[in-house]
Amino acid sequence: MTDIMTPQQRHYCMSQIHSKDTTPEKRVRQWLWKHGYRYRLNVKGVPGKPDIVMRKYRTAIFVNGCFWHGHFVQFIMHNAQCTIEDSACCKIPKTNREFWVAKIQRNQERDQKNYGILTENGWQVIVLWECQLKPKKLEQTMLQVEIQLHDFYIKTFNHRSKTYIHIEEESLPMVAEESEEYRQ
Repeated sequence: MTDIMTPQQRHYCMSQIHSKDTTPEKRVRQWLWKHGYRYRLNVKGVPGKPDIVMRKYRTAIFVNGCFWHGHFVQFIMHNAQCTIEDSACCKIPKTNREFWVAKIQRNQERDQKNYGILTENGWQVIVLWECQLKPKKLEQTMLQVEIQLHDFYIKTFNHRSKTYIHIEEESLPMVAEESEEYRQ
C-alpha cells in the first residue's frame, strides 16, 4: 500500500508522537493510582528513564509501543543484511524499510542494556506492551503486574515477624477452678 500523505504531512504526523503521556501509559497510571499504588514518572536518575518508577517496590515499569520497540518482530539475516518480519501488532513501513529496521534494532539493544543495568542493581523490570493495554486486556494485564509487584516485594524485603520472649507463667488457680478458698 502506498503512502497517501505527502512527505511534509508524514513528517508532521510523526513529529506529533511523543514519548511521554501516551494513552497506554495513562491507562497504566490510572489503574495503579486507583488501586492505591504510588509512583514517580520518567525519573531521570534511573537508567533508561522508565515511564513509571515505584521505589517502594524497587520496580521500573516501561510502557512500550509495539511499533517503536518491535514487539514480536523477527530479525532475519540474509547475506550480512538484516531484515525484519512483521508481527500481528507491529507492521514495519515498506518505504524506507532499512531505516526502520535499524531504528527498531537500536531501540531493542538500548532497552536490553537498560533492563540489564536495572536488574544488576536489584531492580525489578516490568515491560508492558501497547497491545496488552487495550481496554479488553487491561484488567488482566494489570492484575499480573500486581502479582509481580507483591512477589518481588516479598522476595526482596523479607519481613520477619518479631519473635516474642516466651514467659513461663506460674500455675495459679483460676477463679473457675475448684479450690478450698472458694467453696465457702
